Amino acid sequence: MEKEFPGFLENQDPLAVDKIMNDLDQCQDGKMGFQSCFLLMVGLSITCNDYFIIHMKQKGKK
Repeated sequence: MEKEFPGFLENQDPLAVDKIMNDLDQCQDGKMGFQSCFLLMVGLSITCNDYFIIHMKQKGKK
């Protein structure tokens, strides 16, 4: 994660980051596999899209 997204873990809640990383480490080997990374990206995309839709509705645009 630090290699692929430098700076992402800075200024974040360490407990929340640890929980997310542990949840993504399905094999419990200290590494995040392709499937876990893919699921993270899909989840972030869905969340960002949902936020964008809500934001646009609040602005009165559709």
